[in-house]
Amino acid sequence: MTKVRIGMLVAVALVVAVGVAWWLADGQKRSGELVVYGNVDLRQADLAFNASERVSEVLVQEGDHVKRGQLLARLDPTRIQPQVSKAEADVAAQQQVVNRLHAGSRPEEIAQGRANVLSAQADSANARRQYDRLVELSQNSAGRAVSQQDLDSAHAALDVAAARLAVNRKALDLQLAGPRKEDIAQAEAQLRADEAQLALLRRQLADTQLYAAQDGVVRSRLIEPGEMASPQKAALTLAIIDPKWVRAYIAEKDFRSVREGIRASITTDAFPQPFEGWVGFISPTAEFTPKTVQTEELRSSLVYEIRVFVKDPADQLRLGMPATVHLGVRSGEPATARVRP
Repeated sequence: MTKVRIGMLVAVALVVAVGVAWWLADGQKRSGELVVYGNVDLRQADLAFNASERVSEVLVQEGDHVKRGQLLARLDPTRIQPQVSKAEADVAAQQQVVNRLHAGSRPEEIAQGRANVLSAQADSANARRQYDRLVELSQNSAGRAVSQQDLDSAHAALDVAAARLAVNRKALDLQLAGPRKEDIAQAEAQLRADEAQLALLRRQLADTQLYAAQDGVVRSRLIEPGEMASPQKAALTLAIIDPKWVRAYIAEKDFRSVREGIRASITTDAFPQPFEGWVGFISPTAEFTPKTVQTEELRSSLVYEIRVFVKDPADQLRLGMPATVHLGVRSGEPATARVRP
């Protein structure tokens, strides 16, 4: 084969290759489809205990699917549980004090107070008669039948009886009036303080258990039983599998053709069956294309980040997986935004 013939074959091959490339590009334009490339992305949450205590149990492993509210791990509660029990007893005791003050004096207590007054009245009357009798005897005998000491003792006994009567009357008045409003307010304030302390301790007891904040998959188990946990140390890393999106980039020439809400089809090498999706975010600022983008022609260009949300109920897509996104738009024409499904 001569060099001329070889050159002609090479030229024909180049023409064919250029024609095929032009046909593919023109076919894409005619079909109204924009193809972009990116990687699967999702949110992650570092879960930490809100207490500093020794870990007693970790209930999940890496890769486990967990539901919102599911118990994931526990701390040792033996230090905080007795404090909670004591606080509960303090609240119960103070509640009884408040109840007693609100109820006031019982009928039996008032009856007892009246009986004390009657007894004191009888003692006072008896002391008065004894004193009057001694005074009369002293006067009739010109002071010879009764000594001055006896008169002083009788007078003192009369004063004591009168004072006891006054005390019992005042006690009866207090029983009839009931407790002062200031005493009730003080008891109620103390009850609220005890209840607040109990609530704090119960919260600390609840913090010894770590729950999943939302549905997801355990990506990392960072703590083991016997270790000390703290709020600054993550115990588990949770991958949030919904929502899930593809982070891709579009050139400025395609910016006018892409709008939030348009539908998309996503494929990967591992799962050629397309996933449904939609454009949920378009960055308002331009940036240089990250190195992870697959297309060579965009690697040095200014592009706009987009997020194409994916329907993946079977949780097949993985974080960082390369994906191809097919956007149903017409080049050079503005796209009509569609309602997010």
